[in-house]
Amino acid sequence: MSLSRGCKLFGVLLVVLSIVALAACNSGSRSKESYPAGNRNLPNVKYGSIYTVKRGDTLYSIAWAIKKDYRTVAAWNGIKRPYVIHPGQRLRMYPPSQKQTNKSPTKSVASSSSKKPAKQKNYANKAPQGKVKRWVWPTISRRVYSRFQPAAGKDGIDISAKYGDPVFATADGQVVYAGSGLRGYGQLIILKHNKTYLSAYANNASILVAEGQSIKAGKKIGKVGSGSSGKARLHFEIRKNGKPVDPAKYLSTR
Repeated sequence: MSLSRGCKLFGVLLVVLSIVALAACNSGSRSKESYPAGNRNLPNVKYGSIYTVKRGDTLYSIAWAIKKDYRTVAAWNGIKRPYVIHPGQRLRMYPPSQKQTNKSPTKSVASSSSKKPAKQKNYANKAPQGKVKRWVWPTISRRVYSRFQPAAGKDGIDISAKYGDPVFATADGQVVYAGSGLRGYGQLIILKHNKTYLSAYANNASILVAEGQSIKAGKKIGKVGSGSSGKARLHFEIRKNGKPVDPAKYLSTR
């Protein structure tokens, strides 16, 4: 083989290796965008079961997962304000029987775990009171990609946006959950606005607030990420007494 031909083959090999390396880098980057950090090995909370509390859970996030009001779940388990729960604690995800009403439900299913309880925020006296005067859009974009269809399992709306765009609080409230412990929601923020309403912001690229923090309407609380489709969208929900309602009927048109 001539020296000239050998140099040409070596050059082709370098180009091929460069293309393979570039493809691998792009694939890794896309994976991070499509699946926000922490969206793995998430607990599966189901109505009608006994659920063991995991580190990072709050009563609000657990109630959200089974589409019940947090006060209802608290009543089922004899939990009083400020609704503090601990890792290892076993909670009933259904109403107690009539025979159990005179007993403490929490004690009847309590775990004997000796693990040190995680510190939790006291939400009882910080949540806003009164009616929500105005619901502002949680993103700069107002282009709704997917509408509210509870019969099809769509409990909120998906708003098309740019990856990394700011996510805003839709109304004054308090952060009652910030994490990635709910299956299918990625990095999730839940705000409590009053005794009736909660709102949720799912598939964030990053979370900029902490549990227990008081938030004003329009404050930046996160950054738009992407779901399993890989497209930049914010999944947004509003719950009234634990039940999903159509956010489009609440959000301001101005």
